[in-house]
Amino acid sequence: MCVEVAGALVAGVIAGSFALLAFGSDSIVELASAFVVLRHLRIDDSGSGVQGEKTALFTSLLLMTLVPVIGIGSTYSFFVLKNRPETSVLGIIIALGAVIIMPFLWIQKKKIGAETGCLPLSIDAVESATCFFMSIVLLGGLLLEFVFRVGWFDYGATLVILGFVAYEAKEAFEESRDRLR
Repeated sequence: MCVEVAGALVAGVIAGSFALLAFGSDSIVELASAFVVLRHLRIDDSGSGVQGEKTALFTSLLLMTLVPVIGIGSTYSFFVLKNRPETSVLGIIIALGAVIIMPFLWIQKKKIGAETGCLPLSIDAVESATCFFMSIVLLGGLLLEFVFRVGWFDYGATLVILGFVAYEAKEAFEESRDRLR
């Protein structure tokens, strides 16, 4: 996961790809969420209770923080900086790696979360699913950009990634908020 974060951010900066930067930012949130969930499991290994629901709410808020960061950042990059992304072979490799690895993490987290009744782990699984779908979009955008040399594919991929993040953040927040009531 740390390799994914570092690789995506470095490749994003080098290529000027906001889709890679958005993907790397999501990976940072996913890593932070994993640490929060791990901390929760060390404190309360019985699954979910009030503390688990608070942890779930916190992890959903972490995901929600990405929406304005990606939205404002990509808008600023496109309209003010007039940034035109370049092809990134490193980005393609990182996205391909995530497409291969993320389904395994998603399924395992979901399975263990369901078996233990641990809401924070289940929400963390949703973040892994989001990362998987985002990596597919990112890979598609980067490949189209590589083949056709058209920079706006990066912004199209960023827009789709933003939609994924916004939807999943809203769903995770509503589920954890409803459980706290």
